[in-house]
Parts: sequence; C-alpha cells; structure tokens
Amino acid sequence: MSQDLASLAREKGIRYFMISYTDLFGAQRAKLVPAAAISDMQRDGAGFAGFATWVDMTPAHPDMFAIPDAKAVVQLPWRREVAWVPADLAMEDAAVAQAPRNVLKQLVATAAERGLRVKTGVEPEFFLIEPDGNAISDAKDNAIKPCYDQQALMRRYDIIAEICDCMLELGWQPYQNDHEDANGQFEMNWAFDDALVTADRHSFFKFMVKSIAEKHGLRATFMPKPFANLTGSGCHAHISVWDETGAANRFHDDGDEMGLSRDGYYFLGGIMKHAEALAAITNPTVNSYKRINAPRTVSGASWSPNSVTWTGNNRTHMVRVPGKGRFELRLPDGAANPYLLQAVIIAAGLDGIVSKADPGKRYDIDMYALGHTVQDAPKLPLNLLDALRAFDKDATLKQTLGDAFSTAYIRLKEQEWTSYASHFTQWERDNSLDI
Repeated sequence: MSQDLASLAREKGIRYFMISYTDLFGAQRAKLVPAAAISDMQRDGAGFAGFATWVDMTPAHPDMFAIPDAKAVVQLPWRREVAWVPADLAMEDAAVAQAPRNVLKQLVATAAERGLRVKTGVEPEFFLIEPDGNAISDAKDNAIKPCYDQQALMRRYDIIAEICDCMLELGWQPYQNDHEDANGQFEMNWAFDDALVTADRHSFFKFMVKSIAEKHGLRATFMPKPFANLTGSGCHAHISVWDETGAANRFHDDGDEMGLSRDGYYFLGGIMKHAEALAAITNPTVNSYKRINAPRTVSGASWSPNSVTWTGNNRTHMVRVPGKGRFELRLPDGAANPYLLQAVIIAAGLDGIVSKADPGKRYDIDMYALGHTVQDAPKLPLNLLDALRAFDKDATLKQTLGDAFSTAYIRLKEQEWTSYASHFTQWERDNSLDI
C-alpha cells in the first residue's frame, strides 16, 4: 500500500516535498511542493512542460505530470523538513513511454512475467573538486598511486562520513567507502537490491553527494573523465537474477567452475551480444569515450574496458565474475542515467535468456598488456556517435526498451552529438591553422 504523504508530513515534520524525475539525459528535475498541497499532488501529479527538459517533446505538447511514488519517499537526513520522492511521468492519463523510470518499471514487469527478479548493486565513483571545476579540492592529494590513500580519505572525512551517516539512517546498509584510483576521487558502496530500488537510491545518491559537497563549500562531479591524466569515474553494476520471491538466486550454481547457472551464462551472453549498443546508454556522453578508450593514466591503468570480453576475477575486462551467483559489468560510467542503466541491463539480459545467448570465450589474460593478442573480440565504440549507430542497428534491444523511448533517445542524443561536432576547439586551431 502506498502511504499517504500528507500524513507522513505531519508525522515526520516535513514542510516540503521535492517531486522529482530524471530525464533522458540523466538530469534531475523537481518541483518543491509545500506539505499543505501534497495531497492534490499525490493524486494528480505536479505539472511540467516536457520540452523544457531533456525529453523528446515540443512546446505544443500538453502538460506532463509527475506522479510521486510514495513508497520510495526519502526524508533528507541533512535537511529533515524536506522529503524527496521519485515520480512517474504521465500525459493525458497515460504513462509517458519514453520516461526513464517508466521504461525501467516496464522491464521489471516483463522480468516478473517470467518469474524473475533482477537484483543489482552499483558502485558510483565521483570527484570532489573546487567550485569552478578546474581542479580537485585537495592540493595535498597528489600521490602517483592514490588509491585507498588513508590520509587523503581522512582529509575528506567530514563529507564522506556525513554521506555515509545519511545512508545508514536511510537503511541502505552502506558497507565501505574509499579513496579511488584518481586524485580527488572517491567511491561509496551500499547493499544491492531490486533494480528499481537500486535505481531510486542511485538517483538520490547523486543528489545527496552533490548537496553535501556544496554544503561543505566544494563540488562533486560524476563526469566520466573530468581530468585528462587521471582515472575516470565508473559506475560498475553487480548483477544477479532471483526467483519471484527473491529467496533463491537463479544465477547461483555450486557445480559450475565460475559459480554461474545456465541462466546466468545466458544473461551474460545477452550483455555480450548487445554490448556495442549497450554503450549508448551505459556511456551516454561525448566525454564517456575519453574514459573507456583512455590511454594509461598517472596511476598506471585506466581500469576501464575497451573490448567486449569477460573473465573471472580480473578487472581488465568488460565483465568479470568476482564470486558465485553474480557478475560485474564494468562498462557503465558516472554519467549513466540511474534508471536507463538498470533498464538496459535487464533488456539485454532477458534477450540473452530468451535466445540462449552464448557469452563466448572466457579470457583470463591482462587485457591492458595482452589485449592486442585477442583477435575475435569486438571493440567498444570509439565515440558516442558510433555507440548511437550501434544502438540504432540493434532492433531487438530497441524494441525491448520500447520504440517510443528508443526513438526519443536516439533523436536527442544525435542532436547532442551534432552540437559537439559543430563546436570549434583550440585543437583545430593548433593543428589546422597553418595547413
């Protein structure tokens, strides 16, 4: 049963609700609604002009309404008079088919029809930087090998601990926080859950990290590659599929060398089968391809894939199997839309199960040192345009995600690419002025 938000406001001392949705580009949009008006908004939704955000609409479209999902409401631990509530978009009494949260909910329902519950965990990485965005926030954080740096982690204790305290209060079961492989970069982990729960928490996490960083006079960015010489920010996804009760892991097989069941291999096969098209969503920006096709960084490795390969417990491949009954997709980056990331994983994996997709040969080599010896593995797209073209050619993935979404996403992302390609850069002047 969905709880009554007006009653929750009286019980918890909430003065305002942020009715929030995430658009196609991953931007979070919201209206701040006083508690006195929340009953009407819970019934009818908060009105938005779709064209004013990154959804594929025109100024002539009617009002788009964000219907809050009260089951997922979060009272802000750092500002308790405000609650955040994710919303589902509707227009003229029908769900907006291109809306990311609606796309994910449809895929969750499709999996449920097959008696499957997809459970995931994400590992979002981010930088704490100066407010102008030009440098990391800690000048002393300058080690060549900064990963797990104890002193650098403790110099940002106030921010990291406050974020982790919030997650503890919210019941997310956070279990570790660390300084990552780039100077100024951090990662925070919490327990895996059903795909929609993970997506809502991922969305809120990005909002929370940015808000608490600003509170401390800094800026947080999930940009995939904000600094050319430093390791980029990934958002690795750990994936397992359970029965409809959530009690039995359908990927787990003790009798298998990797601990994966037949369905686990089929689901992995779907990820491998659709990987080049998948990148258009898991790596959705121009900047994303500075990370997955990066040269060696200051620390000595990019920690990012560039080929469609899988392995056991080896971090140089696109997919690794670090333990029984699950695998880790290392392709996504910090710009990935929390809802579309989960949706495209489910879409590709379900097709893998239906088509009994073979994940192909397992490679246990160091792909960074010996990747050139692998001749039959597809390369990941070199840029966003290549990824979009691969996605547009993947009829099965587009249909599974929904034609309305796929058409809208490709159209808007191609516009973004055109804007980027038409932008004049200093590189062009440096390399072409005297030709």
